Amino acid sequence: MTDELRDRYDVVVIGGGAAGLNGALVLARARRTVAVIDAGEPRNAPADGVQGLLGREGTPPGELLATGREEVRGYGGHVVDGRVAKADKGDDGFTVALEDGREVAARRLLVATGLTDALPDIPGLAERWGKDVMHCPYCHGWEHRDQAIGVIGTGPNAVHQATLFRQWTDDLVFFTHTAPELTAEERERFTARGVRIVEGEIAAIEPEGARMQDGTLIERQAYAVATRMEARAGFLAALGLEPVEHPSGAGQHVPADPMGRTAVDGVWAAGNVTDLMAQVGPAAVAGAQAGALINYDLIEEETAEAVALHRLGA
Repeated sequence: MTDELRDRYDVVVIGGGAAGLNGALVLARARRTVAVIDAGEPRNAPADGVQGLLGREGTPPGELLATGREEVRGYGGHVVDGRVAKADKGDDGFTVALEDGREVAARRLLVATGLTDALPDIPGLAERWGKDVMHCPYCHGWEHRDQAIGVIGTGPNAVHQATLFRQWTDDLVFFTHTAPELTAEERERFTARGVRIVEGEIAAIEPEGARMQDGTLIERQAYAVATRMEARAGFLAALGLEPVEHPSGAGQHVPADPMGRTAVDGVWAAGNVTDLMAQVGPAAVAGAQAGALINYDLIEEETAEAVALHRLGA
């Protein structure tokens, strides 16, 4: 079911993942008119289940989102299929333009469009993404426990990632691939923990393992790779909101304060679009928090207007 998009809402939520839907749920329960515009491309779509989420452990991502959409609709919110092309700000709030030509006005915006994972250009890797190629041990480590795992070094966080994955298996290989040169201390730590180091770049991921540039095959069952994470936020350019490098070096995000406020008054951000490391649970919490603060911001605006009218004797 797709709801018809009205001309104007109190809040338009851009992105219908955990953060966006939870924000919309809070706003709808606060009796705000709210629309969620969702392009239908959740980051965790390839995964079999959502892990580490109390009460919903292992729930397929699509099922969790479908439940969330119905909960939002149950309080009068709208969930609309569509992709946002541009957002502008005027004297009377915001205008959101969709790629199909539709437009909608809003008093406030909640941006929860998430991110994209840029995988290293290794043949055979992308096809296994979300299955036996993973990025987060807390999301997928249990499912690959005690397997032969290879961590593919691609950036400054690769050593940290390998240190984490060692918790889930005794058979861990660190492929240096394109990672920065290992320090003597890092090599010592790997040796002490029984992590095998394989020098050189990977040519391809094959069914039996990783084929190195020199032809050597390193048998592995699963792989971990630190993707470059980039916020889906190009449509914010007209507002002056540009993604910037995340302090971790892991990619680009839309900066926001701990409450979700961005540098543009009236625009909040929640979930992976601003917090690259957030799992489903924290993303949902951030969306709920942003929704509550947006509602309070609207209450303050409405109260100020009421006081002004009261003083005029209206």
